[in-house]
This record gives sequence, structure tokens and C-alpha cells, in this order.
Amino acid sequence: MVSGVILLAGIISLSVTGLKPSIDFVSGSTMTVSFENEIDQAELRNKLTDMGYGDAVIQHLGDDPSTEVIEEQVYIRTRELAPSQEGGKSEKDLMVDDLETAFGALEVKDFYSVSPVIASQTVQNAGYAVIAAVVGILLYITWAFRRLPKPFHYGVCAIIALFHDMLVMIGIFSILGWTANVEVSSMFIIAALTVLGYSVNDTIVVFDRIRENLLKGVSQSFATTVNISINESLGRSLATSVTTLLVLLALYLFGGSTINIFVLALMIGVVSGTYSSIFIASQVLVSWEEGAFGRIYRRVKSFFGRDKPVTAGRDDQ
Repeated sequence: MVSGVILLAGIISLSVTGLKPSIDFVSGSTMTVSFENEIDQAELRNKLTDMGYGDAVIQHLGDDPSTEVIEEQVYIRTRELAPSQEGGKSEKDLMVDDLETAFGALEVKDFYSVSPVIASQTVQNAGYAVIAAVVGILLYITWAFRRLPKPFHYGVCAIIALFHDMLVMIGIFSILGWTANVEVSSMFIIAALTVLGYSVNDTIVVFDRIRENLLKGVSQSFATTVNISINESLGRSLATSVTTLLVLLALYLFGGSTINIFVLALMIGVVSGTYSSIFIASQVLVSWEEGAFGRIYRRVKSFFGRDKPVTAGRDDQ
């Protein structure tokens, strides 16, 4: 039920709004500008519109904590700004000059520009990386549990848990995109791949204990063996996750805005990965081993009337 509620909310958000991509996945230019004077966001937007950047995204970041002087930081995202040509000023420099004339002294803290070609390659490479990781995990787990009956089941169940973790993380970021203006950048992809490794590691720990107890023959019932194995590895899983979360929380609070998205994705993934290794992967494995999926399929098939008996002696049948 917990997974169902979170996944349903995430799927609805993804279907309605999707993810909010950063400049890493769509072409454009971004800059963080620190103004010495207090500015009004509406006035800044009107100024950018007059300059030809009506579609610019503006986000107020507050005061700059790195300096004792009170300065207002503003994040500006526009279409890709053209570089300098024939020794003249670049489009970015012209924009900065106009803003400085209108609002007073300012400083560009950072500037980042991505072309459409690089943005499309980033999306493509990210997809390849995730697919390669999933296939590699499936093959490795199948090989690692080759001495047990149906080792492929262990690999598939681990992948199901991974998909659960990815959907939870993506769904939450989709919700944060339209509620808190959180963008998905290349750091999110790095965090997703890290979560894949963390989650499957936690799942393998539980599966490895299941393998040991199966070889020991602690119970004739497969479900009982799995239940004992989960209880035996529960303390280790929770201790590892809590200590990891403490470090991530410290990084999120004191690491700066540059890595906040990365750390936030990791925290969500660690919680989801620990949850899925205890409450998802092993339960799916038991259901598969005991034929529950087949029974569900037959009930669904019967419900839709596909198994209605044919009456003999009817010419119209």
C-alpha cells in the first residue's frame, strides 16, 4: 500500500507535468547573477522581455552566503546565447551590460551554456547508461545464484525492486518540479546510477542470506526461509541506511547548492532502496516461486470471460 500510494502519485505527476529538465537536457544558457542593490523580480522580467528574452526563467535565490555584503542572487535561464563574433561582445556580455545599466552593479557568479546537439547526446547517453547498468545487474545476479534452482528469478526480482526505486525517485522529482521548481540535471542521472548500485547491493545481502539458509535447510517452506533471512539481515540493512543518510543529510545541509539535487536524489534512493530490499524484492520472489502470479493471471483471464465453456450441440457456435 505504501508503494502503491507513492507510485500512483508519481505516475500521475509524470503523466500530467513530467520532469522539469535542466539545461543539461535542453539547449540554452544559464547564469547566476548577484546584484548589489535590491531588485524587483517583475521589473527584471520586464527588462529581459524588452531585451528580447521574454521566455526567460527567473528564480530568486536570496542573499549570497559567501560574502558579508548583502547581495541578491538571481538565477536566469534563457535560450542559448550566441558567442562573440569578429571580436565583438558576446550576447551574454551584452545582456550583462544592459542589466547593469538598469539595476546597478552586479557580478556573474557562474555561466553555463549547452547547445541542442550536446543536450540530445546527454539524454541518449543517460538512457544507454541506465540500460547497461540494468542488464549488467541482471546477468551478474543470475550468475551469482547459479547454484540455486531458478537463479534467473533472483535477478528479475532484483530488477523489479530497482524499477520500483527508480519510479519512486523519478515520481518524487516530478512532484518537486511543479511544487518546488526542482530541475533534473545530469547530477540526477549520476545519483540514479549510484542508487542502482546501492539498492541492488542491499537486495543481494538479503538474497545471499536466503541462499545460505536454503543450503542449510532451515525450513521446508520457502516462504519461512525467506522470512527468517529477512529478519536476520534487517538490522544490518537499517544500520547501513541510517549511517548513510546521516552523511547525506550533512552534505545536503552544508554542502552547498551545487550538489543539493544530487544529494537529495541519493537520500530518496537510499530510503527507497532499503525499503524495496526488505518489502519488495523478497516478497516478489516468494510469490513467483509459489505460483501466485500464475493464479492472478488465471483469475484475471477468467474475470474477462476468456474461459467461458463452449456449449456442445449449438450450430451457431
